[in-house]
Amino acid sequence: MSHEREAGTTIRRPGRWVLRHVERSGWFTTLVSWDLRDGTVARWESRTARRRGWVALHTADGTPAGVIAAEPATARRLGRLNLVAAISFVLGGSLFAAGAVVAQVGAGGPRTADVVYLVGGFFFSLGGYVSVVQAINAPTEIDEHGSLSSTGWRWWALKPRDIGWMSATVLFVGTLFFAVSLVGAFAQNLTARQSDGWVWLPDIIGCVCFLVSGHLAFLEVCHGKLGVRAHDLGWWVVAVNQLGSVLFFLAGVAAFVRPATSTVVNIGLVNWGTFAGAVGFVIGGVLQAFERPARPSSPGRSSAL
Repeated sequence: MSHEREAGTTIRRPGRWVLRHVERSGWFTTLVSWDLRDGTVARWESRTARRRGWVALHTADGTPAGVIAAEPATARRLGRLNLVAAISFVLGGSLFAAGAVVAQVGAGGPRTADVVYLVGGFFFSLGGYVSVVQAINAPTEIDEHGSLSSTGWRWWALKPRDIGWMSATVLFVGTLFFAVSLVGAFAQNLTARQSDGWVWLPDIIGCVCFLVSGHLAFLEVCHGKLGVRAHDLGWWVVAVNQLGSVLFFLAGVAAFVRPATSTVVNIGLVNWGTFAGAVGFVIGGVLQAFERPARPSSPGRSSAL
């Protein structure tokens, strides 16, 4: 068994594999490939290993030749984490969208929208944390029999050189700033400056965290070169979520309370921008539910390893 230290997290693989190519984005590694003894090429990709639990196999000319799948226990854990995160983002996005509509039409009592937003924020934070756990436990060991697995199970770890972990952690931190803003919204008789300090500022910081997380996710899925990868489900998940993040940011900017008049910059943009951004995360969550581990498409590949 040999290993590569290219990806922030050590990748252990059969000793007869020969390192072929490494792709990086800054200090992050997003792809490592090796030549196998039967002439095929194994490609470890950061997002694919974390979300789908496999290492792809290709012929020398790039034609897909199957996958090295995660062993059953690891695949089940990754699948469950992915499903919990996906459902959490769907619920969080749905509640944010509902809260925006309630605020826009003035339905319910004065705190109805705040309560709906707060519950939605809980699900956003849950989805963010579960995404971090999934990144921490991404499979990084390929044994001699062609099985991909995690080296252990942890609920928290620091992996700042792992782009998947960094993207998920920045997103989670953003949801915590949202939580501060959502709780602050319940305070009464705030001045304009107090409202900006306790509600608007953490909200806009959370929005920036979402944008940074989305940018890192784009670098990961595109291997450092931003572009369109229409054939890749992971790219669509990232693209839709990043569009939602942009809309959240615009709504956040419009929510600034002018000290001179104690009015927000544009209440319509606040509500409808939040609604549209939340719908983006609902769609992203639905797509993410399909970005899950699967059985290898070419049985018996272990003999080639």
